Amino acid sequence: MSSLPLSIGIYNPAHRLGSLTRRKPWIVQSSALKLNLNATISPPLSRREAVGIGFCFSLVQFLHPRTDAAAAESATSDTCEYTAAPSGLAFCDKAIGTGPSPAKGQLIKAHYIGRLPDGKVFDSSYNRGKPLTFRVGVGEVIKGWDDGILGGEGIPPMLPGGKRKLKIPPALGYGMRGAGCKGGSCIIPPDSVLFFDVEFVGKA
Repeated sequence: MSSLPLSIGIYNPAHRLGSLTRRKPWIVQSSALKLNLNATISPPLSRREAVGIGFCFSLVQFLHPRTDAAAAESATSDTCEYTAAPSGLAFCDKAIGTGPSPAKGQLIKAHYIGRLPDGKVFDSSYNRGKPLTFRVGVGEVIKGWDDGILGGEGIPPMLPGGKRKLKIPPALGYGMRGAGCKGGSCIIPPDSVLFFDVEFVGKA
């Protein structure tokens, strides 16, 4: 996997701050949030730290966010009414999709746009022209992504071709650590609620 929505500093409620990958600590390799911070942030982030997930972002992109048609449409057409699950994760389906739902551990592809509460885009797979590839439901992306795509209590699974908005609480995102932090400044500030537009492309 070359990138991760969601691998910048994935907050794992079960392990609190212990969110680094066991296999390659301090290496960013993700496909959801392609946080290419290895060269700019010390120490470099782990694979699971880079979305859900992908999570992986580019510091340059954060400081000079790009505007693309998908991001513009997402920012201006947010007419969905979110439904909240018991976990605090909220979703809104823009398109349902067709075909089989993903299975836990399955390698899938998903496009996404990630935004902070102020609407600032911090990462977009559309800008890179390549969807995120990851195994869903096994912690390769943030918990909010796994649950938001695979489904869970109060949340139906996504189907291929489906488009869904996710509102992810801090406990299912990057938690009290935030992500991409250096010198008191963070790409994703601690305790941030995250907003994602996710398009489930299908099996990889």
